[in-house]
Amino acid sequence: MLPLHGVGVLVTRPQQQAAPLCRLLEARGANAFRFPALDIKPLSERRALAVQLGALEDFDLIVFLSANAVRFGAKLLEQKRDLPLAAIGPATSRALNQAGYRVAVQPAGGFDSESLLRHPKLEHLAGNRILLVKGSGGREFLQEELARRGALVTIADVYRRERANPGSGELSALEALFVEGAIQVITATSAETADNLFELATPALRAAFDCARWVVPSERVAARLRDRGVSGPLLLADSAEDQDLVAVMVCWRAGESGA
Repeated sequence: MLPLHGVGVLVTRPQQQAAPLCRLLEARGANAFRFPALDIKPLSERRALAVQLGALEDFDLIVFLSANAVRFGAKLLEQKRDLPLAAIGPATSRALNQAGYRVAVQPAGGFDSESLLRHPKLEHLAGNRILLVKGSGGREFLQEELARRGALVTIADVYRRERANPGSGELSALEALFVEGAIQVITATSAETADNLFELATPALRAAFDCARWVVPSERVAARLRDRGVSGPLLLADSAEDQDLVAVMVCWRAGESGA
């Protein structure tokens, strides 16, 4: 029997990013249900932004802060393969590699600002020009810390995150899945995703959330769920990578079965 046979998992990644995780879950026997909590939209007109930024060769480092930043911002690089690039984590690095670019700086472990900042090349930055390619909003910790270390930081916002806007029919269908006992696990790969789920939830869904196990990629997301009042069990994955999310579910299920 497959390790996740019969387990229902609510996949809350944006629509464009949910398919690989769903396929991986289904290959392990799970039933994956898609309910995007975030929509990703392009933000800037690329040509206008490129003019605003000037020559990218003048930057000492260009940092991509997500795979979506690569998706919407890689064209800014204009096929220049010798630019110094950094990625905040493995998914972002992989997206740059798939676009044909080599990543010079990435965390040895982890996938967040704190992990990237531990890289030796980011210790002494006095006078360095650094470009951050990112989505609008979000944490400002990386920008602030780079500036504190002496860097001259420029921001290129290339996409925005919006809370999804499901219709009443979609919410009712999701309620029915929980009532039927079809969903036992909910994924929340960011604090923003967790917040959106609670803001979208009907009273019935909010009650159902307390009966599910939540899969999270970090203590920061776990803390956000606790702040939201989740008292049930949390499964802490090693990262937000699809294989790590699935691995922690497999480990949980094996423990439950005594395997």
